[in-house]
Amino acid sequence: MPIVHIELLEGRTNEQKQAMVKEVTEAISRTSGAPKENIHVVIQEMKKEHYAIAGKLKSEV
Repeated sequence: MPIVHIELLEGRTNEQKQAMVKEVTEAISRTSGAPKENIHVVIQEMKKEHYAIAGKLKSEV
């Protein structure tokens, strides 16, 4: 049973997330041979003030 964890900054619509999990599920199924019903996708959204690059919070950029 493949379990895929996706971490991203908040702000995507439900439609965007649905499209993403569909594509990820199809890719994992195609490349691993796992049935789609056995593939789990976990999305963890982060606030921009909880993520930084090069010493700057994404909320400041």
